[in-house]
Amino acid sequence: MRVSDLSPASVEPLLQGRLGLPYRFLAECASTQREIGADAAEGTTVAADHQTHGRGRLGRTWEAPPGTALLFSVLLQPAPPMVLWPELSLVAGDAVAAALRRETGVAAELSHPNDVLVAGRKVAGILPEASRGRVVLGIGVNVGQAAEDLPTETPKPPTSLRVETGREWPRARLLAAILLEVERGYDAWERLHATR
Repeated sequence: MRVSDLSPASVEPLLQGRLGLPYRFLAECASTQREIGADAAEGTTVAADHQTHGRGRLGRTWEAPPGTALLFSVLLQPAPPMVLWPELSLVAGDAVAAALRRETGVAAELSHPNDVLVAGRKVAGILPEASRGRVVLGIGVNVGQAAEDLPTETPKPPTSLRVETGREWPRARLLAAILLEVERGYDAWERLHATR
């Protein structure tokens, strides 16, 4: 398996929960956020090697050379009132940080409301979009970029797992780990609001 491989054959055997299935991989798309259909089931996940119009918070762009970042969206259909859905940005951010700490050893932490930082540098971002009883979480993680591959004009200085650790990381394993942590956090969030 190539380090950069995000094919279903590489990802699906690593999945340990219900999020991540059905799974679809695209070599290129405008944005994975746009690839989850209106009739998709909860857990549907779409990943891409390259996004031509990747988006971040406040209309910013998310750019990465093909095959270097982890770029995916996952569909949630939360039971709690939709007025609470913005909390899922924090749930997902905490989950991404926890997965990166566990898998790579980096000191990743959530920076409110939707960035994951390592020593003040942005390694990941979350973009939640809600409509009609569903939330699509777009997640981008800088994995294999060298320092010269990272954008220079950003609100927060960027970094990647490769820059922070000096090594390559298998994106399929990271994707599975993040999805599992998101599922755990999401389930805990639903339980919390079910008891109120």
